[in-house]
Amino acid sequence: MTTATVASDLEIARSVTPRRIVDVARDLGIADAELELYGPTKAKVTLEAIERLEAERPRGKYVVVTAITPTPLGEGKSTTSVGLAQGLNFIGRRAAVNIRQPSLGPVFG
Repeated sequence: MTTATVASDLEIARSVTPRRIVDVARDLGIADAELELYGPTKAKVTLEAIERLEAERPRGKYVVVTAITPTPLGEGKSTTSVGLAQGLNFIGRRAAVNIRQPSLGPVFG
């Protein structure tokens, strides 16, 4: 019987190049000047940007994904949340996801 080897989180994280945060922000309608950069992959968004976006756009939807335990295969809240955001983006809806363990970002691409 052949057993597949699963890469560790560290191996996965080292195998990808994160997107620049200014590119992610532009996709969400946030201008470069509305960011306080903390390197190429992290930033804080200014309050002015939030206020501008709230004034320009209708209020969005907020989805909370919660559960007690993941499935035996580990497909839990983070996987569901990322899959939901990817699906919404795929059908042309602007969606972002915020997971509490940013170290998982490279796992999802």
